[in-house]
Amino acid sequence: MHQNRVKKTRLERGLTQQQLADLTKVTRQTIGLIELDKYNPTLSLCKKICYSLDKTLDELFWEDENE
Repeated sequence: MHQNRVKKTRLERGLTQQQLADLTKVTRQTIGLIELDKYNPTLSLCKKICYSLDKTLDELFWEDENE
């Protein structure tokens, strides 16, 4: 998982960690840990994050070989 894409997209949308957490029904700490790559979210949570940020799973979570 690539946390920088989640954080970058969240910031581009003008959302705080708390706002994204509220949209996805998790704690702010969970969003922070995902962005730091210290928490591996479930597929269900990944889908909620994608929906909230208007992105696909591939756009936010797919890792290229070069990453």
